Amino acid sequence: MGPLKPDTAELVVGLICFFLIFGVLGGVLLPRIEKNLAARADAIEGGAERAEAATAEARAVYEQYQAELTAARHEAAQLRQNAAEEGAALIAAVRAEGQAQRDSLVAAAKVQLEADRVVAEAELKEDVIALATELAGRVVGEPLGDLPRTRAIADEFFAELDAKPAVTA
Repeated sequence: MGPLKPDTAELVVGLICFFLIFGVLGGVLLPRIEKNLAARADAIEGGAERAEAATAEARAVYEQYQAELTAARHEAAQLRQNAAEEGAALIAAVRAEGQAQRDSLVAAAKVQLEADRVVAEAELKEDVIALATELAGRVVGEPLGDLPRTRAIADEFFAELDAKPAVTA
């Protein structure tokens, strides 16, 4: 028997062993290998798909963030502009109120000054009349304060002064 002409019993035993090993390999090991290969392929392809999905999601979140940031910047600019306008309006209102208070104070002060001037002028006229009467009485040598005409003469003198334009230096 040689390699070209095998023994039938050996050939049958060899074929049985071959089919037995082939059956074990094909039935048990080959499905496990295919399952591992499919898991690896799924991990590789799924990882790429998950990475793409994560990248797309990150891009969407980033775009949403940029949109919100732009909206927030726009809103902040609008708030700054509104605050500036309100501030300008408040300043204008306070200025107007201050101007009105200043005008009323100036008007009140002018009225008070005029009243004080009139009072001071009247007091001064009385003092001038009293001094003039006393001096005239010393010159004449008789008291002139009792004469009814003394007051009329002084009033006439002051009326002439008021009629003349005042000379200012």
